[in-house]
Amino acid sequence: MNNMFDLTGKVALVTGASYGIGYAIAKGLYNAGAKIVFNDINEELVNKGLASYKTDGIEAAGYVCDVTDEAAVNAFVKRVEEEIAVIDILVNNAGIIKRIPMCEMSAEDFRKVIDVDLNAPFIVSKAVIPSMIKKGHGKIINICSMMSELGRETVSAYAAAKGGLKMLTRNICSEFGEHNIQCNGIGPGYIATPQTAPLRERQPDGSRHPFDSFIVAKTPAARWGTPEDLVGPAVFLASSASDFVNGHILYVDGGILAYIGKQP
Repeated sequence: MNNMFDLTGKVALVTGASYGIGYAIAKGLYNAGAKIVFNDINEELVNKGLASYKTDGIEAAGYVCDVTDEAAVNAFVKRVEEEIAVIDILVNNAGIIKRIPMCEMSAEDFRKVIDVDLNAPFIVSKAVIPSMIKKGHGKIINICSMMSELGRETVSAYAAAKGGLKMLTRNICSEFGEHNIQCNGIGPGYIATPQTAPLRERQPDGSRHPFDSFIVAKTPAARWGTPEDLVGPAVFLASSASDFVNGHILYVDGGILAYIGKQP
């Protein structure tokens, strides 16, 4: 059974994995035996990531690459293949969100979110798939969202991008499944990260932040998720245990998508 989840000898590229969810997933893949490659948008973030990996005893190769730049991504993937090996596992983790009411959001800001959250996974996947085909296998994991299924005020661009990423996931499955490439998604719920910390801060009177109370009340698990909650699903989707799982979005949300909420 353990061999089904063993990633020894596999090369895993996790985009935007200097910190947060991407870092936790990369750490989990490493502990399962994979060699870790990651990128980020600038040298400062890459160096920050490398320092964290080193502190945690993880060997990782870090590169500066803008995943929205197709030429840069192609050069980056070629360099990884030359310096390390062909990428066996791709985790499209890099992403942004701009919380702006739709009628106040500029088309430029909308396009920026789409570019990072949807176009970039297309670009990076397209860059690694040819070598996966030649090797005869490959795993692509797209970090989707509950917003792949739901809408909410202020996140029109993010929801549009993550909904599109869900369908890109299914299309990669449809187009390349015959080449033994599995493309699946992970849809995190609300995860406790530094980015969401302001939403969980106690109020001056000691009460919970209103958004914190809202999320806990809407989640059957009655808590926020942690980055570590995503590790098991990521290892599963990266391993041979999921060789007949394709085009699936695995929501790791504490049950929030299954729950209508308590009656007032």
